[in-house]
Formats: sequence, C-alpha cells, structure tokens
Amino acid sequence: MLYYLYEYLYPLGQEYKILKIFNVFQYVTFRSVMAVLTALIITFIISPKIIRYLREKKIGQCIRDDGPKTHLSKSGTPTMGGIIIIIAVFFSSLLWAKPDNIFLWVCLFSMISFGAIGFIDDYLKLIKKNPKGLAGRYKILGQFIFSAAIISVLYLHLPRTLYFPFFSDPILDLGIFFIPFGLIVLIGSSNSVNLTDGLDGLAIGLSLFVIATFGIFAYLTGHKIISDYLKIPFIAGTSEITVFLAALAGGGLGFLWYNSHPAEIFMGDTGSLFLGGTLGTTAVILKKEFLLLLVGGIFVAEALSVMIQVLVYKKTGKRVFKMAPLHHHFELKGWHESKVIIRFWIIGLMLSLLGLATLKLQ
Repeated sequence: MLYYLYEYLYPLGQEYKILKIFNVFQYVTFRSVMAVLTALIITFIISPKIIRYLREKKIGQCIRDDGPKTHLSKSGTPTMGGIIIIIAVFFSSLLWAKPDNIFLWVCLFSMISFGAIGFIDDYLKLIKKNPKGLAGRYKILGQFIFSAAIISVLYLHLPRTLYFPFFSDPILDLGIFFIPFGLIVLIGSSNSVNLTDGLDGLAIGLSLFVIATFGIFAYLTGHKIISDYLKIPFIAGTSEITVFLAALAGGGLGFLWYNSHPAEIFMGDTGSLFLGGTLGTTAVILKKEFLLLLVGGIFVAEALSVMIQVLVYKKTGKRVFKMAPLHHHFELKGWHESKVIIRFWIIGLMLSLLGLATLKLQ
C-alpha cells in the first residue's frame, strides 16, 4: 500500500524536494528489507500474547509415546503457532508490496488456504480432542481443491514451459498438463514440509533457506535485463514476490525465536502445511519446480523416508529406518535433537547455495 504513497507524492516531489525521500518506495529492494523488519516486529509483538493465550486455554501438543522418549517432556507445549507467521506475513505484505500484483494475491491465497486446512486439523486434535484430527482423505481433498484454484489462475498468467536446473532452455512445453503437474508440486511440497516438522526449529529453519533462495530468484526473474543476462526466464511482475518472500522470511525468523530448542511454541499443521504450499506456489510462479527439489532436498528426503518405510513394511514386515520421518531415525540412533537440527540446517544451507550456483552453471 505504501507504494501508492510514492505514486501520489512523486509529482509533488518535483516542487517540494523534501518529499523525494518517498521515492525509495518504488524500489523492490527497499520494500523487501522493510517487509522483513515489519514482519519480524509484528511477530515479536504478538507471539508472547498468543503463547500466553494458548497456555491458558491448554492448547498444547500431544506427544506420541512410540517416538524418542526425550520428546515426552514437550507434551503440552502450545501449538498452532503457524497463525503467528500468517498474521505477520499478511499485514507486512499488504503494507510493502504492490496490491495490484496478481502473483502477490495468489501467494497470499495459498498461504491462507493451506493454513486453514492445517488449522482445522489442529483444531480437531487439540480443542475437539479428536486424536486423528482431520481425516487424511479430507486433508488431501482440501489441498487438491485449493491447489486446483491456484494452478488454474497461474495457468492463465504464466508460460506453461518446464525448466530444469543447469539448463537455460526449457525442456518441455507442458500445455494443459501444466495443471496436473502444478497440483503435484503444491500438494507434494505441502505434505513434505508437514512431515519435516517434528523437531524444534527444524522445519522453519530449513524453510528460511528455501525462502531466501527463492527471494533472490524472484527478484532476478522479474528483472528483464538481469534475467536475460543470466539466461533465466523473464516473468513480468514476479519481482513483487520478493517482497512477499521477504515478509515470510521475517515472520519465519521471528517465529524461530520462540520455536528454537527448547521450543516455547510449535507451528502445528497450521504452519507446516501453509509453508509447504506457499513454497510450492512460488516455485511454480518462478518456473523453479525442479529447483525446489534441490534446495528443499531435506524435505524430499523426509517424505521419501516415510514412503519407503511404509512400502517396505507392508511388503516384508521389516523397517528400513528405526522410525520415520528421517529426523526421528537419527534421534533413535543416539543423536541429540540439537545435533540433528543443526546438521540438517547445514545440509539445507549447502543445497540452497548449490541452487544459487545454477544461475551460472547453465
């Protein structure tokens, strides 16, 4: 919204030189920095209040008794903290991004819709005391409906070409198959992050690396001269996604302050489902669907570990991992929770750097 303040004051700035200071609002880089700070401040303001409210209402995490015994002490820790990030990102994005950008609204819709699915699941588990929460088929149905709406809009505003890391030219024109492909990306990404959310700060920390990487790509993809130089697809308007991702980074950093070990609050499905869905949405917008597999490699590994565990157990009755998802396997091998988190973060950072390297290795 503040961008409109620049448009209103710019003509006056020719007469009143002091008003030229508002010219900074035209720059994506400035508004992105301010979006980070705004979301961070909002998070710091509302988090203590929401944590206190959740404690008073005894809306706390239920811990599985078949997992690592060290987790039992976390029982009752406030959850549904994804609401904090959503509030911070929503208001920061509206304040600093250009409200007439279609990609901004698609990302906001993705965040809220996937967050709503997670909220319903958390609500049924924690308030209605239904241990299973939202049935799996209804969760997938909700993800399918919202993903279909998102991809249908993007189908009308994006090229349907498919790009692969390390290759500058598109490898395929998907045509109408852009829609089912996009559905797979969004639903798969949402559930992968959801499976990774099992240790203090693990999912949000890994997400921050992906957010930062995609934030850089969003800026470059929306800049005609730079995108041509780097031989990446130019998509007009995607630079505003940088502001949204900056706000998401700020909200995520603020949440990590309270979610770091030992966590004062968990994000719950409210947070993990929206993070995955939003990352998938930005990947589709930026034509970086396969890059998401690279920079989000830990998310992929966590999801694959569950799939492998289930398939092998059904076939042979034996387990490949001590426990799935993968982070629990390493805990049961004797790694301390903090060691698992830090090592997974290090790998996530390496994958993000490799993702940025593709800008020149093509």
